[in-house]
Amino acid sequence: MCEDRAMSVFRHPERHRVAVLVRHGLLPIELGIPHRLMGIAVDADGAPCYEVLTCSATPGALRTDADFTVNVPLGPEALAEADTVIVPASHEQDEPWTSGTLTPPLAGALARIRPDARIASICTGSYVLAAAGLLDGRRATTHWTSCERFQRLFPRVRVDPDVLYVAEGNVLTSAGVASGVDLCLHMIREDFGSAVANSAARRTVVPPHRDGGQAQFIERPVPEPRVSSTGRARAWALEHLDRPLTLRQLAERESMSVRTFTRRFREEAGISPQQWLTRQRVERARHLLETSELGVDRVAAEAGFGSAAALRMHLQAVLGVSPSAYRRTFRSTAGAAQPPR
Repeated sequence: MCEDRAMSVFRHPERHRVAVLVRHGLLPIELGIPHRLMGIAVDADGAPCYEVLTCSATPGALRTDADFTVNVPLGPEALAEADTVIVPASHEQDEPWTSGTLTPPLAGALARIRPDARIASICTGSYVLAAAGLLDGRRATTHWTSCERFQRLFPRVRVDPDVLYVAEGNVLTSAGVASGVDLCLHMIREDFGSAVANSAARRTVVPPHRDGGQAQFIERPVPEPRVSSTGRARAWALEHLDRPLTLRQLAERESMSVRTFTRRFREEAGISPQQWLTRQRVERARHLLETSELGVDRVAAEAGFGSAAALRMHLQAVLGVSPSAYRRTFRSTAGAAQPPR
């Protein structure tokens, strides 16, 4: 971190500082994801949670995969002060992509990241993290079309091609472009709780949560013309999570047989109806634990788990913590004067 805070590139050191590290061939949409989602994340008092800056190993005009350039005035000095560093993909076949190595400027820039900082990649930005050795021995993901090449270049990384994002401690990787949205919402949720993340998602008109373990490549994500989807059943289920819901009830919402509904649901969502219901119930429970005074028994009932024991089991399986521990953590986070470091 810079010794002279007066010379800091960040104007609001009390906020969580995010540096987006870009290079030639950047995808403008990926650059916009953290700026948009984290840039509009605010706490209960309306105060911004993050300060997001863009930097490059070599400042100046950078080529994009579109017909314009992006001027990046900040250099690697921003990385030295960042609490979170995000590395988007590059459309060009640069050193990390072709040889699995880093150019000296990029290696020097990454060396300035604080040891306690969180670092994340969007799409094939994971090549940069892997080339720096940050993914050795870790599970990671990248765009599904690049997974085989990624594994050949970086055999010490445990590549998972079937997920949207992977969080391994303070190192996170995500799949294709849209999964960068899921990754950023995940980080917002971990930093400031689901209420802040859900608010940012609503303002951006995107789903507030897609679990990282959801399949990143679904054969038929959009229903064929004149073929009914399962969207109405999912919407109805979200309004009735506190009830015991059966496959037959969900299938009837779409006038399908259970067999057809189950097959169609998996084609559209990438997971089974039961897996999807469990994930939605976990998210409902997390929200209630963070934002309400309801007891654990009532939270379990409202989320549709039926009993506190079932809620504890599912929360432990997904998050590794008990409901009371989760509530203590995020109540403390939500009420803290400063964001987590």
